[in-house]
Amino acid sequence: MTAVDVLVVGAGPVGLTAAAELRRHGVDCRIVDRLAVPEPYAKAIGVLPRTLEVWDAMGVVHGALDDAVPHLGQLVFTDGKRGPRVELTLPPEIPYPFATLPQYATERLLTEHLARFGTEVERPTELRSVEMRPDDVEAVLAHADGRIERLHARYVVGCDGAHSLVRKAAGLTFEGNAFPEQYMIGDVELDWELPAGYSMRAVKLDANGAVDDMLVCIPMPGVRRYWLSMLRPCAQAGGEDDSSAPDGMGDGRGPDLGQIQAVLDRLSPEPTTASTLRWSSTFRINHRLVDRYRNGRLFVAGDAAHIHPPIGGQGLNTGVQDAYNLAWKLALTIRGMATDDVLESYHAERHPVAQEVVDRTVRHARTVRHARTGLGNNGDDAEMMLRRQAQLLVAYPDSPLIQPPAADGTPAAGPAAGDRAPDCRGLLSDLAAYPRRLFDLLRTPRHVLLLFAGSEYASGDGVARLEACAAEAHRAAHGLLDAYLVTAAEVPEDARPVGLRPPRVRDAAGEFRDAYAPRDGEALLIRPDGYLSGRFHPAVPERLTAHLRRTFLTSAAAGEAPPVTVLQAALAR
Repeated sequence: MTAVDVLVVGAGPVGLTAAAELRRHGVDCRIVDRLAVPEPYAKAIGVLPRTLEVWDAMGVVHGALDDAVPHLGQLVFTDGKRGPRVELTLPPEIPYPFATLPQYATERLLTEHLARFGTEVERPTELRSVEMRPDDVEAVLAHADGRIERLHARYVVGCDGAHSLVRKAAGLTFEGNAFPEQYMIGDVELDWELPAGYSMRAVKLDANGAVDDMLVCIPMPGVRRYWLSMLRPCAQAGGEDDSSAPDGMGDGRGPDLGQIQAVLDRLSPEPTTASTLRWSSTFRINHRLVDRYRNGRLFVAGDAAHIHPPIGGQGLNTGVQDAYNLAWKLALTIRGMATDDVLESYHAERHPVAQEVVDRTVRHARTVRHARTGLGNNGDDAEMMLRRQAQLLVAYPDSPLIQPPAADGTPAAGPAAGDRAPDCRGLLSDLAAYPRRLFDLLRTPRHVLLLFAGSEYASGDGVARLEACAAEAHRAAHGLLDAYLVTAAEVPEDARPVGLRPPRVRDAAGEFRDAYAPRDGEALLIRPDGYLSGRFHPAVPERLTAHLRRTFLTSAAAGEAPPVTVLQAALAR
């Protein structure tokens, strides 16, 4: 009988993210997948700005930036007439743009990243059954050589898709429905002269103004390579087929080049010829949402928890952030340092996010018959719409781990507790002759405490009070916290002796001030997943410590937990 801390089931982008983050946090885990080799298909291709930020923190973003291509916007044509161009342009303080990357390339990058921690995907290994017990989970695995393995895991994370065995074993419901239309997709090259980097959406309206025919082409890495989505003609659709599976991206028999060319001949804004068909399929759009993200020691993430219309590329990105949210919480729990609220917060934080994504994409899919672009603004202005599409507005204000609003502690500007922690540039430190980004400081599996020192707190008693805050917070977090003293741009560089702790960074460019609107003497606590846990003004050790106890057990309670292994401790540093 073998044992492991966490078993991850499914080696798509979500499962690979979960396993890589568990390993980065020092957790012993295994990841299995029933397929002998990864699928070579460009299924999910949209990579959102927030996901690139997550990959930055994980240490995998550079490979994605090398392999992906920018998604600059969308060209819209209705009955052959050009409509307004949609620009996917975010403000300059957002470090990453919208991009496209085939799913197989995403999986390769994450697999290589996971291998750096000494963990390989076990293929083909199929999960046959899961039985939850009071102290662990017994999983039965079937290996390619016919060997049946009984594995004991403290927790199991199901990233095994819409037909998830883990979800079924957990007794979770997966309610939803399917749209009647069927779609065709194809991965081809097009020889047109439309602007590179822009997707194209062309629709044909009937006499009543409803969409009668539709073509969407999204640019991918490669020479004039596009991912095409088309309505499947009723004459071809026939009866039910395997493509109506709940995952919304079935392996039904796809169109050939001739069928794709026929759609292009009808709808392309200029004559073009399709070639080099790499893959095609048919599918029916489903929308389903799990009732709970967790039952005891069993968790679900990604398509095992939510599926919805593929509008705006939300699916893969939502799943990746499910896994990113869960991994650090599992790691703290396994190390015996987390309160009960930590694992409970996974459902509390991520289920509302998935609910909003499902509702929004379903609403947009239902309005597609009115020739919408698929980027409906839900009443927002253009910038807010783009931030929402980029998943930069995801927030957890109602989480049990987040500082509740307080009249004396809520800032008048800047991100609030539960919001994403934005990046900023131009931070100067004592030992670097070049400016750093805030994300450089957040690229850690630990909490990060930023203590802002303006004119009053930059020296003397003010600094001493902030140093005391940092020391108490470090103890309350069992050492799993990095602290920095951030000084204002107008504070002289020699106002505080170098070499003291916490280390100093100077907001020389004023971008930290602009992004966070910090108050002199304020403490900002950022979680390992890049969200603000709380803002404390003035920074008082007792108040900060009390808040950290929402996440971390006291030292006495943590001492009763199993010890951390040498490997876990080494990887966590």
